[in-house]
Amino acid sequence: MPALPITKKIRLLIVDDSIFFRQALEKGFSSDPRIEVVGTAVDAMDAMDKIKAIRPDVVTLDVEMPKLNGIDFLKKLMPVHPVPVVVVSSAPIRVLDALGAGAVDFVRKPEIKGPDGMKSFMSELIVKVKIASTARVGKKPSPPLAPAFKAPQSLTLSGPAQKDIVIAIGASTGGTEAILEVVKDLPATTPGIVIVQHMPPVFTNMYAQRLDRICKMSVKEAAHGDRVETGKIIIGAGEFHLRLAKDSRGYYVRSEPGAKVSGHCPSVDVLFDSVAAVAKQNAMGIELTGMGADGANGLLKMRQAGAYTVGQDKETCVVYGMPMVAFNIGAVQKQLPLGEIGSEIIRYLNTRR
Repeated sequence: MPALPITKKIRLLIVDDSIFFRQALEKGFSSDPRIEVVGTAVDAMDAMDKIKAIRPDVVTLDVEMPKLNGIDFLKKLMPVHPVPVVVVSSAPIRVLDALGAGAVDFVRKPEIKGPDGMKSFMSELIVKVKIASTARVGKKPSPPLAPAFKAPQSLTLSGPAQKDIVIAIGASTGGTEAILEVVKDLPATTPGIVIVQHMPPVFTNMYAQRLDRICKMSVKEAAHGDRVETGKIIIGAGEFHLRLAKDSRGYYVRSEPGAKVSGHCPSVDVLFDSVAAVAKQNAMGIELTGMGADGANGLLKMRQAGAYTVGQDKETCVVYGMPMVAFNIGAVQKQLPLGEIGSEIIRYLNTRR
């Protein structure tokens, strides 16, 4: 991840009902000169009062709290006092609910007991807090809950040209809700979609299940050899790179562990590179919200191979990092607000009919 510019300290509020964990977090954050813990809160109501009084830049939040759980707290907080929130939890379903309620990002509580586990956890949390401090929360109109388009009911895919199309999407911070906004109303006749969202193991499967309950297309976490087919969305599994491949039957995916690329596994660059090599001009690439540059070079390769490429615009990104880099290096053919990207997919497909 590129270094963030050094400006004023990030003012942080810690919300956790465990005094032990609050103290551990305070101690961990004290090691970073860019972060200043300006307060702690024991529950949601205490947190609400302190957010009003202190006006922190970022909040870390345990979703399992007495009196009012973190999800309901976020639903009450965001409309009146929007602030970047990083959720701290070990429960995937609660994390996804929190992201849906307005949290910017999350970090899993330490799975390894002892100082090594806490050190790794704090290192990740410090990075996420710094990223969250750059997030656009409450500084723009929220994307509409309903899509900004009506997917044409007449969209039908016939002939080899349509069957050869694949849509590839990459995202990071803020991406879980952005991806949902793009794909939730795409018709079941849409060509296969492959997605990398930076997320750890277990969480990617829970996320895929959540999308599957909402979308018209079917959604699943990637398994090695899955076929990329009309009406199917495949989400890259945590700690497995997702690559597009092709044989005599058509497209399929390779889901394999590997070293981090562009700082991530799964990596958007790895996915986009494979789509550029395999699908060439029969593809659409979409770079959504996220910190850093993962996917930018891969999207450029897709464009150079003849694919159609789209980037999310600054105003609707939670973090305008990945799409910005992609735009700046010439990888993006069209930059659009989040609410218009779904309709752009439909427009692109209809022009190829």
